Amino acid sequence: MLTGVRHSDFWRLMDEEFGPGYARSVARDQVVRGLGGRTAEEALAAHVPPRDVWFALCDAMDVPPERRWGVDQQRKRG
Repeated sequence: MLTGVRHSDFWRLMDEEFGPGYARSVARDQVVRGLGGRTAEEALAAHVPPRDVWFALCDAMDVPPERRWGVDQQRKRG
């Protein structure tokens, strides 16, 4: 389970879910209501914990619950 997510974990999860190129675009361009109307990049720059940013983005992008923990965690759970 992701209790503390570092910035590097956040970007790994983004790359796994959206692909390396699209992940950066999502983080830069997708305005997320759950982040106070900010993008993921803006929220991270404002020191919102990466875990909170990740889960708010998952909600906004309709990432299924079984994919929110990352590929390694999926393998352990499956």
